Amino acid sequence: MSVEDKQKIERSARFSVAPMMEWTDRHCRYFHRLMSSQTLLYTEMVTAPALVRGGATHLLDFSPEEQPVALQLGGSNPAELATAAKMGADHGYDEINLNCGCPSDRVQSGAFGAVLMKTPDLVADCVAQMQAAVGSQAEVTVKCRIGVDDQEPHEVLPEFLARVSATGVHRFTIHARKAWLKGLSPKENRDVPPLDYELVKEMKGLFPHLHLSINGGVTSLDMAEDLLEAGLDGVMIGRSAYHQPWDILAEADARIYGMDRDAIAPRQIVEQMVPYIEAHIADGGRLHQVARHMLGLFAGRPGARYWRRRLSSEGTAKDASASLLLDILNDMNVDATV
Repeated sequence: MSVEDKQKIERSARFSVAPMMEWTDRHCRYFHRLMSSQTLLYTEMVTAPALVRGGATHLLDFSPEEQPVALQLGGSNPAELATAAKMGADHGYDEINLNCGCPSDRVQSGAFGAVLMKTPDLVADCVAQMQAAVGSQAEVTVKCRIGVDDQEPHEVLPEFLARVSATGVHRFTIHARKAWLKGLSPKENRDVPPLDYELVKEMKGLFPHLHLSINGGVTSLDMAEDLLEAGLDGVMIGRSAYHQPWDILAEADARIYGMDRDAIAPRQIVEQMVPYIEAHIADGGRLHQVARHMLGLFAGRPGARYWRRRLSSEGTAKDASASLLLDILNDMNVDATV
């Protein structure tokens, strides 16, 4: 990884779309990339055992057009994570991110995700071995919570950041909520625990040398800009970027990165997706595998409900083709500026 590549991905980390299981697959990332050339995109979490023991290397596949894109790994075995990180770096990822924030039962049963907030020494060992394995090929980063269960975030988070950053990790994304490992579902853990943006801002004061991004509850570019102006290095948006992709991403290049770039119209995005979908279907794929990520494209705009309804009902047919998208557009009477 060249100095130029490292600077580029760190600049991109000013704004990112969160890794989301079942959502941020390669098709979703290709779609999102049409709206923003700069935003840092993440894979779904890929478990180290799946790669190392399961041989599921297809989970690493991505298109060059998706760059900058980061691989998120889940795991707690340092040697296994090191091997998985090396596989990711060899596959072309410039960033390998360790998940220390997911609270799902499945992740907990594997002793990784948010439960790792309880063992910063183990996290430090994991990322140290990951960094040794990838060398200069990729940057190792961490996504974490402010704490879990009965932990006191004001005590736990600075200790976690100090211990893990001592290994050389420079970039952290902090979900500004606790995770309750028992008693709350993963969905509830995204909404119920209160947000503590001020604590994350305090961490930037305590660790000015670290690149700290904030995650959790951010629903608009306006909010993202406010958090950046408050001194944070980056903002990560999750569900809003998926459900309202145009609202979040289409103006990101101009507003977040200062680029002289007009927002691409939703209709143009659909038209540019057609060749990609045709190639996917020619390779044995189905329309729905790609189009399901496009349901929110017209959110808040005329025809949004019609678009969702027809794409949901007709797009799942076995013989559905990319031309369905253009047919729906024509029936919606959407012009090139919408």
